[in-house]
Formats: sequence, C-alpha cells, structure tokens
Amino acid sequence: MPPSFAGKRIVVGVTGSIAAFKVAGWVSALAKEEALVDVVMTAAATKFVSPLTFGSLSGRPVFEDMFSAEQEGSISHIGLSREADCILIAPATAHTIARLAYGLADDLLSTTVLAARIPVIICPAMNVQMYDHPATARNMKILKDFGYLVIEPESGLMACGEEGSGRLPEWEKVAEYVLREISTKDLEGQRVLVTAGPTREPYDPVRFLSNRSSGKMGYALARTAFRRGAEVTLISGPTTQQPPAGVELIKVTTAMDMHQEVMARYRDKSVIVKAAAVSDFRWATQSEQKIKKDRSSLVMELEQNPDILKELGALRDHGRQLLIGFAAESSNIEEEGRKKLLAKGLDLIAVNDISSSTSGFEVDNNQITLIDSSGVKKLLHTSKIKTADLIWDHVVTNKMLRPARP
Repeated sequence: MPPSFAGKRIVVGVTGSIAAFKVAGWVSALAKEEALVDVVMTAAATKFVSPLTFGSLSGRPVFEDMFSAEQEGSISHIGLSREADCILIAPATAHTIARLAYGLADDLLSTTVLAARIPVIICPAMNVQMYDHPATARNMKILKDFGYLVIEPESGLMACGEEGSGRLPEWEKVAEYVLREISTKDLEGQRVLVTAGPTREPYDPVRFLSNRSSGKMGYALARTAFRRGAEVTLISGPTTQQPPAGVELIKVTTAMDMHQEVMARYRDKSVIVKAAAVSDFRWATQSEQKIKKDRSSLVMELEQNPDILKELGALRDHGRQLLIGFAAESSNIEEEGRKKLLAKGLDLIAVNDISSSTSGFEVDNNQITLIDSSGVKKLLHTSKIKTADLIWDHVVTNKMLRPARP
C-alpha cells in the first residue's frame, strides 16, 4: 500500500535551536497532508518560536509542560507515544541528543521518547564545532544503536556565521524518511535496481544523439520503492530530476556507460526495473573537434548499442530476481507489449501509451498498461509518482517478489 501521511499521528519534538522556525513549515506541510500532528516543545524551543505558531499551523494543542494543568488528564507522555505512528525530533540540539542518549527523562519530550516503541527520527541541527565534537558523535552512535533513525545534517552557511555541517535538512528530504518509517514496508528486504532517463551518444564535443525521456518515471519508481522499505540503487542518464532521498544514485551518460554499471551491479539485486530510454544506436566514430557546417551534407554511420534489457533477461537468476521492463508505444499497445515481454525474457512489462500529448515523455502523467504471464491490466491515467505506486502494488498483490536475501 502506498505510504501516506493522511490519518497518521506524528509527534514532532521541537528543541531550542534557531532552526525551529523551519520546522513550523514542516508542521504546516504535514497538516496539509491530513496528518495529525502533536507538537511537543522544550522550554528552550519556546524562546525561538511561540507555541501559538505551532498550534495555529497544526490545528491541535501544543504540549510543553508534563505537569501543565491544562494538559493533565488529557494526554500523557505514555499516551503520546502509544497513540502516535512515529516521533520526529527536529531540530535536535546537542543537548537534547545527549539527554536522549543517556536516558534522561526530565521533561515531556524526553519521557515521551523513552516510553516510545515506535520509530524515532532525529534531525540534528547545531554549530559545526558542536556537531564535530567527539561527544556528539558518540551520543548519535548511541541513538543509532537504540534503533533510532538519525538524518545527517546538511553543510552550508549557518545562522552563527560559520560554514560546515550542522544545517537542518530541507523538508522534502526528511519527508521521504518519515514516509518510509510509517509505511507498511511491503518492499522491506528487497534490493531494487532502477534505471532512468535518456542516454546521450556524442558525435563531437557539442552535439549528441538522444531522446525525449525526462527520467521522471524511473525516479518515481526509485522514490516509491525507498518509501516502501527497499534498498534502492538508481542508475540515471542525464536528467534535471532531483536525486531521491535515501537512494544510491549513479550517474551515466552513454548507453555503454549504463551497460557497464548495470552489469556490474545487477547480480545482488532482487528486483531490476529498467525504465531508462537507452539509445539503440551510437555513432561509429566520434570527432574530437567540433564538426563545422561548411559542407552541404554530412553522412555518418551508426552502430548498435547493447540491448541491456534482453541481456538481463538471459543472465538473471529467474528464481531470485524479478525483471521489469518498460516500453513506449503509440499503437497496438497490448500486442507490442506481449512481444517484448517474451522477446526480452521479462516477468512484467509496463507499456506507456505515448499517442497522447498528456502522457509519456516530458510530462508528469503516464497511461500505463501492465502485461505479465497472467494477463493485462490497464492502469489509471495519473501522475508518474502514483503510477509508480500502482506498479509496486501490482507486484506485491500478485506475489511477484522473490524471497529477500538475508
């Protein structure tokens, strides 16, 4: 089932850092996604952002004091941890990290975490010197040993004027990890390899042969697989897509580059999804200098690139590796899809109908038809991120996954 924030209860612990103002935006984003957000603030956090701000954005009471008269009897630290789906602590100061590492329970946030048996996500944010201190490294290791997920801070210029590691990550990145932690993790234990984007076949330093693939579908498949618990490697041709959080990204340019990376990495994967639009041909020769247009015509020879998908179909271990291919067709969708399913040795093929300007290349939607040995299923015309989840739903529901390796 696709991970979603809707209806999920998330405790957001806010501690005393200037980065607390960024978390107000996170709470707003969660509320807009119909999550139930319980904000717990430390005393220091209230010096940076008022509880009223978080209450207004979440639409729910904000918790500060374990012994507050207004909150007494309504919900306790035990209730907060038992009724929530996960706890997100952001920003997590060095002080808070140290207290959690040593099991101190002297305020509402620390007691809530200590009583929790749900996923706990820590987002450190502090001065670079504090972050680099051995004590902080030791304390974060302790939290990781507890099973807490620590999202490493980003590098850059900080409010104190220094530059280095310690910046709170952006919500777009953190959201991916939170979705993963609250999901059913129906792909947990699976090692997924996804290819995405076009390839470029240069014939001089300026020009190249390529296609209109944006990489959006492949990136969506990698992103949703990570959200659902998989370990994901993404091999991508040149695109403008943002790297998905938590995914190993390998960038390539040519079809031969992609062939080399895929062949080097596919053996230990349990699911292989080839969504890249790899060039069928490359130039037989390449010019090291820019070719001038001082001629009336130009004839250049092409030679065939390796058929990566067909090669995988022949080489992969059918007993433990699921192979999914993609095809773009403008007519005879089912007929062409069945041909490629058999010719390439696939378990599943997703055929993209590119006859409409509202689906396929360089747009955000797809019209996919899934074909496997059991039959044909036409998916809804919808966004590529939703299409990716529908494909994973099909794989899981039809029990196509191979047993995960330990």
